[in-house]
Amino acid sequence: MNFGISKIAGLATRGRPPHIFTTLGRHRGLFRRWLWFAGALMPGGKLPREETELVILRVAHNTGSEYEWAQHERIGQRVGLSAEQVAHVREGSAATGWSPRQAMLLDAADEMHADGEIGDALWSRLAAELSEVELIELCMLIGHYEMLAMTLNTLRVEPDFSAKL
Repeated sequence: MNFGISKIAGLATRGRPPHIFTTLGRHRGLFRRWLWFAGALMPGGKLPREETELVILRVAHNTGSEYEWAQHERIGQRVGLSAEQVAHVREGSAATGWSPRQAMLLDAADEMHADGEIGDALWSRLAAELSEVELIELCMLIGHYEMLAMTLNTLRVEPDFSAKL
């Protein structure tokens, strides 16, 4: 296990090392490479952090990932989402109060979850709003958190905080 990174993460959160680190860290080589990739998407991505968290929360909802939800519910509020917005993520783009861009991002997470891709109609709308780099990142962000949710769910990784799915 990679105790160094896990301990640092625990200090950063003023608690115990996150379960995701103590679990995935058991595969040291893969864990280190994953950290670089994951960090390039969040927090190091080109999409605004608030939008990144909105997408991650929708993926957590769609996949039933209690771990992802509990982590990103807190992070989302730290980067600017209100508690009400976080709660409305579960309703998707049909909830009131989303900007057209936010609604499109939620729909993108839903379409990729349901169909494995974003359809032409939504893609055209997204392409009118996002740069090419942001479009690529959006797809990678959704796909990464879908993969991570499947892994966390299958490994039965318990949330570090109470989840409200």
